[in-house]
Amino acid sequence: MTPKTYLLFLSLLLGSLFSHAADRPNIILMMADDQGWGDTGYNGHPHLKTPHLDKMSKEGITFTRFYSANAMCSPTRASVYTGRHPYRTGITFAMKGMLEPEEITLTKVLKQEGYTTGHFGKWHMGTLSPKKPDQNRWGAFMEDPERYYCPPWERDVDVSFVTESKVPTWDPMKHPGGIKENASDEENALKGSKYGNEYFTGPGEVATVNVDGDDSRVLMDRAIPFIENAVESDTPFLAVIWFHTPHSPVVAGSKYKEMYSEYSDNEQHYYGCITAMDEQIGRLRSKLEELDVADDTMVWYCSDNGAARQGSPRHVGSVGGLTGFKLSLQEGGIRVPGLLVWPAKCPKRQTVTTPCVTTDYFPTILAALDIPLPDDRPYDGMSIWPLIEEPNWTRTKPIGFLHNGKVWMDYKYKLISKKEEEFRLYDIIADPAEKHDLAEKLPNVFRRMKAEFEPWHQSVLADLERVESR
Repeated sequence: MTPKTYLLFLSLLLGSLFSHAADRPNIILMMADDQGWGDTGYNGHPHLKTPHLDKMSKEGITFTRFYSANAMCSPTRASVYTGRHPYRTGITFAMKGMLEPEEITLTKVLKQEGYTTGHFGKWHMGTLSPKKPDQNRWGAFMEDPERYYCPPWERDVDVSFVTESKVPTWDPMKHPGGIKENASDEENALKGSKYGNEYFTGPGEVATVNVDGDDSRVLMDRAIPFIENAVESDTPFLAVIWFHTPHSPVVAGSKYKEMYSEYSDNEQHYYGCITAMDEQIGRLRSKLEELDVADDTMVWYCSDNGAARQGSPRHVGSVGGLTGFKLSLQEGGIRVPGLLVWPAKCPKRQTVTTPCVTTDYFPTILAALDIPLPDDRPYDGMSIWPLIEEPNWTRTKPIGFLHNGKVWMDYKYKLISKKEEEFRLYDIIADPAEKHDLAEKLPNVFRRMKAEFEPWHQSVLADLERVESR
């Protein structure tokens, strides 16, 4: 090979490498915990201050119909990692099931593409220790912690700073005492004692410093160095940042309570902890700008389910005029804030009205990287990549939900059955509050949607049975 030929070859090789790097955007998946669809300024909350989420809405894509794959935490989280309905994975409830080894996770795929991966905040898809007890562990996790041992470091996560389940949103390692209005003396006496959950960083390793104050700040203090290290080493990254806010125990620091001093104590704590989380989102985005990687980083945001109410002290969350709350498959239980900012690909503000769901993350990210979906298993999500280039794109694949009932939803209609009740049919665009049952008025639509739902339902249940029979 002559020197001239060698230089040409080297130039082509380096050009190919740099081109490949440019096609590998950084990815940040942020998720709140129990934040209602109406719990943002940009969705019209009359009091809540969320300037940084509002800024994301002004600069990127706002999904007016973004859905969590389930009406509660753990299952929705499984949908993000797998792109599959959570029942297929065996994760059907909080602390029930885990990311089984045969599941192809987003972290696994991205690591094969040269990404470094980090998970910060709530995990909730398996136990973090087969022996060390977790104060808030119950159900299957308590009965058989070894069977459900599934920490992120065994699911292709390079850097972990995670809790198994909930922690207080202020001073996460300390018990907040009784936060109910009628708290007992025994509950109040626990204030300041050890809460019982830990921030795990590896097998048997827990964080003991810098775990006081705002929980969102505590975890962002770990996420940002991970991002800085990835940028310094010129490595594309996936950062999963799952806030505990505003899940109970809802606690806000005095600085944030004072922002809402004219409101009730419950409102001060609830609004305050969300504003504190929003502040950290702004901090993160400023850091991306400082590192000169903001344009090439897709930043997603959503909640794991709708606003909580029953049995959740201090929860004054808003569903923005929808019906139902967490645990319900009505809109208020599954429609959540949804945002995407990616300046390189989405330079203009967009509002997307077609329904999208957390199971779409996996296939959409793979499509962005030009990676085909594995063909050895069903995927319930679909790539919403076309809407990046065509804002009027409309979803063609219906979304199915299972949790205390059944739902089958396309762009216009929602078929829903609560528990053992008969199905009802709603025009969810004209009637988002689900007030007018159209089953009798639109019998053809009703029959069609039931016919579409049943084979999908049976497929999901068959997968669930295979997992649970192990």
